[in-house]
Amino acid sequence: MSDTPFEQAAPAAQSHRAGLSGPAPAATMRVARLHAIGDVRVAQEPRPVTGPGESLVRVTAIGLCGSDLHWFAQGGIGDAQLTRPLVLGHEFAGVVEGGPLDGQRVAVDPARPCGACEQCLEGNRNLCPTVGFAGHGANDGGLREYVAWPTELLHAVPTSLSDADAAMLEPLGVAVHAHDLGKPRIGAAVAVIGCGPIGLCLVQLARAGGAITVVAVEPLAHRRAAAAAMGADVVLDADAPDIEAQILAATGGRGVDVAFEAAGNDAAVGLAVGAARPGGRVILAGIPDRDDTSFPASVARRKGLTIKLSRRMKEVYRRSIALAAAGRVDVASVVSHTFGLDRAGEAFAVASDRVGLKVIVAPTS
Repeated sequence: MSDTPFEQAAPAAQSHRAGLSGPAPAATMRVARLHAIGDVRVAQEPRPVTGPGESLVRVTAIGLCGSDLHWFAQGGIGDAQLTRPLVLGHEFAGVVEGGPLDGQRVAVDPARPCGACEQCLEGNRNLCPTVGFAGHGANDGGLREYVAWPTELLHAVPTSLSDADAAMLEPLGVAVHAHDLGKPRIGAAVAVIGCGPIGLCLVQLARAGGAITVVAVEPLAHRRAAAAAMGADVVLDADAPDIEAQILAATGGRGVDVAFEAAGNDAAVGLAVGAARPGGRVILAGIPDRDDTSFPASVARRKGLTIKLSRRMKEVYRRSIALAAAGRVDVASVVSHTFGLDRAGEAFAVASDRVGLKVIVAPTS
């Protein structure tokens, strides 16, 4: 009796192998999902099916961002919390399979704004209140072998850029948007506080934008060394007891015209406020662990500072690609580790420990 089901199923299986009848087996892919804090699991799932206006992208590289690490270590960001197993990853690139862009290497814009709200129509797509963002909330991201994504959000990349370079275009775009908000003039003094990947991109953008003095502030020695290699004129230890005095000394006692905060903690925000000259600007690009930020209000008020919060990016991919392709921003030097998709959990652990710079996950490795 135990052999009967097998014997009954055999003819159908043979017919399928011969292509005579039965549906083709669904194609699968490897997917890395966050099931709980610190719990990333890799499993086989069906490949996505493209809908109208979408292309199928075979993912070649995914960068792990600080916001991904918030999901990994805290189970969410602010009021967005993990309610189901989530595929993280919004810094990703790949190759289109099928359709009019077949074979094209692309960087993927992870934001899917509505395109019809007041913010979108004003050109502030990054502020769309109903935006769907890869690897956030209910929207699965790029830590998988295949993604179906709107074709209009795929940006062709030149052959001079590697797969990892193409994934780095998203954090570079975040840095470009923050730099736009800061509006540093040619000959300005700029401080970058926090030299993770976005901070290191900001160091390079400040140099490319004509800043005469770029001060990088970072507690980790290997990141300070990276900031120096990428063009910072003065590199300082954020944990030094006289750090504000050192920044003032580096600017002749004047302070900086623009201070970019890219660390995501109150100490960095306070230091940015202290470093800015009277009438200067402070751009907050870091994401804090808790859903609040504080700074010395009396100092900011007396200086008459302009404080802006930077939210992701606008339409900056064209400029980001051009900057990377021309070598004005060296995105390759920001990448320190690469892991295969099956080692995604290890990749998150390394990124969380901040022992390197940008950690890339490559599904084909």
